[in-house]
Amino acid sequence: MNEALKNILTRRSVRKFSAEPIPADVLKDIVDAALHAPSANNRQTWRFTVISNQQVIARLAAAIGAEIDKPDYTMYLPSVLIMPSNLRDAVLAREDNACALENIFLAAHAHGVGSVWINQMHGICDRPAIREILNDLGVPEDHVVFGMAALGYPAPDAPVREIERVGKVTYIN
Repeated sequence: MNEALKNILTRRSVRKFSAEPIPADVLKDIVDAALHAPSANNRQTWRFTVISNQQVIARLAAAIGAEIDKPDYTMYLPSVLIMPSNLRDAVLAREDNACALENIFLAAHAHGVGSVWINQMHGICDRPAIREILNDLGVPEDHVVFGMAALGYPAPDAPVREIERVGKVTYIN
């Protein structure tokens, strides 16, 4: 099995991270992978905000938790949060960002970094408390956030869920 396919088949979401920081060169590779994702008509209308400041991550998590009525929400305490945003009016913005997130997840896994999709931002990113934080982070007013990537090295006791594959595929010859 080639390395790319092995990487795809062995990647799982990680919901418990260690405190070990992600080295700058590894983070750069992960962000470069996001920038190489496909986008509709190659328009690349996205921006990426990379947050490693733990106070900023905690502030955003607390604001999200307040909006979704989960006061203890932490986004699993990642070392880094990568937030793709896209033009609100871009026709395939959600799809473009999904492709970028998948590249992030696969690049992270290739470096031994765990990841999980954080999907709570869609629908709340223009609420005042969230928008204030996005503005502070430099996310343009005309951008919306559909999802984010929480990244970190997996904690030694991080649970791993197996993927159910039975009955998911139908082949028509």
